Amino acid sequence: MSTAIGQEGNNKQQTVAVIGAGIIGINCALELQSLGYQVTLLDKEGIGSGCSKGNAGHFATEQVFPLAEFSLLWQMPKLLLDPLGPVALSAKHFIKAIPWFIQFFNNMRPTLRDKNKKALQALNKNAISHYTALLKAAEAEHLISLNGSLLVFESNDRTKVEVMYLHYLTAGIAVKLLDRTQTLELEPNLSGNINYSLYFTDVAHTIDPLALSKTLAEFAMCKGMTFQQTAVTAVTQSQTGVTVLTDQQCLHVDHCVIACGAWSKELLKGLNYQLPIEAERGYSLSLPISATANSPLSRPVASAERRFIITPMENTLRLAGTVEYAGLNTPANYKRAEMLKENAAFILKTLPDSEEKQEKWMGCRPSLPDSLPVICQAPNHDKIFFALGHQHLGLTQGAITGKLIGQLVSGQTTEINVEPFCISRFN
Repeated sequence: MSTAIGQEGNNKQQTVAVIGAGIIGINCALELQSLGYQVTLLDKEGIGSGCSKGNAGHFATEQVFPLAEFSLLWQMPKLLLDPLGPVALSAKHFIKAIPWFIQFFNNMRPTLRDKNKKALQALNKNAISHYTALLKAAEAEHLISLNGSLLVFESNDRTKVEVMYLHYLTAGIAVKLLDRTQTLELEPNLSGNINYSLYFTDVAHTIDPLALSKTLAEFAMCKGMTFQQTAVTAVTQSQTGVTVLTDQQCLHVDHCVIACGAWSKELLKGLNYQLPIEAERGYSLSLPISATANSPLSRPVASAERRFIITPMENTLRLAGTVEYAGLNTPANYKRAEMLKENAAFILKTLPDSEEKQEKWMGCRPSLPDSLPVICQAPNHDKIFFALGHQHLGLTQGAITGKLIGQLVSGQTTEINVEPFCISRFN
């Protein structure tokens, strides 16, 4: 193993604590361990046990448009009032969420929205190629399927579909507009309700998000990384390095990467950084597929009107989506997972019918009001780095984030400009 010299310029192997064992933290730990650092990965739960377990499994590189857009203002009342709708806002949480929504609305301004879009385009551009290289090295290429995805429309208004098609095309996204016949040729099990689709040819999906996380973590462990299941309560920096206080010990390291998603706010507050992060809760419902049955789909299919996605996985069909603003600790409302199946009945001709082993899941997406993650060296702490707030794109941006963190920690020039992702934009 090579010795990580890092920015200090000495010959002692540098140590790094990575806090958060979701897909972002795992990728950061793997990259740093590969660069020769001695990495300790820390998490209060198991590896990949949060959003990295129950997500849609979609490497959504086509999603380069920030969520804050003016058209959403007129849609919100309808979305919130629809019992099967994709958005819910807890009355109890509303007051707490007001400052976040003010910043969210501010990011609808065309100049900010365009700036944020360009940053997302840069981050997503090579996101999948970084994964394919990692999975090839880990001998786990079977976990990723490069089969594209569909965005389907029940609407028969071709003009609106063409507007969206051109929207993606002008953003540099590889996309084809398909009519009903062409769509059904790709996915015969789609319902007759479907009139058009956008076929994103360059995106991918994984057959098992949890297996992906665990495989990359095991690959990092083979290189020497260690994992500790422990809760981190504070992080401080001194002249000699970083102290990570856990519920079991004080860990002294040369560098620290904070990558604990929606749970990052308190750790950053202890370092005097403001982080306007919202726990945007998403739900999924996994339907088991009989060993003797064929998968109902061969690629992810998202519904433009119903705003959810169906992904074929190993032995399951996963229905995922919805947005719920209710905070980190409110009990899950699994009716929101169950309604995904009701919506799926409008998209597919047939669904797996076994109800015995259906798995309901809820996870907290770490969402920031500008739809950009925080990927940076802490402005006032040169030994601490942030990799958090990837909202709906944590899985998609995991490998590229790990690469960028490796470059930041080791003092290399980053392969893309990371200035738009600095936490200074909130401080």
